[in-house]
Amino acid sequence: MIGRLKGILIEKQPPEILLDVQGVGYELLLPMTSFYNLPEIGQEAILFTHLVVREDAHLLFGFYQKQDRTLFRELIKTNGVGPKLALAILSAMSVTEFAYAIEREELSKLVKIPGVGKKTAERLLVELKGKFKSLQQTDFFIESTQLPSMERNITSTDTQVDDAVAALVALGYKQLDAEKMVKKVAKSDLNSEQLIREALKAAL
Repeated sequence: MIGRLKGILIEKQPPEILLDVQGVGYELLLPMTSFYNLPEIGQEAILFTHLVVREDAHLLFGFYQKQDRTLFRELIKTNGVGPKLALAILSAMSVTEFAYAIEREELSKLVKIPGVGKKTAERLLVELKGKFKSLQQTDFFIESTQLPSMERNITSTDTQVDDAVAALVALGYKQLDAEKMVKKVAKSDLNSEQLIREALKAAL
């Protein structure tokens, strides 16, 4: 099992990246909550990882913080929740936000995530409720560190918008819904990563 990678960030196209580890390029899928913390291309990145082995593919998932991976592993243990849906959940909410949604039984917030219907949301509540009560002593609940400043002098272009829409579609949103979400938050000074973050925030 590959548990952690340290290398140079070669490519990033949400939700995928390419990480060069001593000459070997690893393709990883990241939740957007981890993607926002990535350095610029050409810089070093350290990610916790989880390998999913299927008959048709080996998928490597990356996480900026260890508790993100811990929650991902708990999610894919839940009946009806696969890696793609777990990625969508972690993209829509931080670990802290998800923990609060579960403990407060906020079903309406969970069903807004693409792929999470009422039955799946209810199953998540049943199977995960109570696991967050002593979170301060576990990998789950570590107060979110201040995210690096996203203020950049970048002007949104059609390419930035298209990239943001493509990322949302990859996370499970329908094309039309993704386009509406991005259009709703589009501003001239936002890049694709910022557009994705604002669109996901506005959707919940």
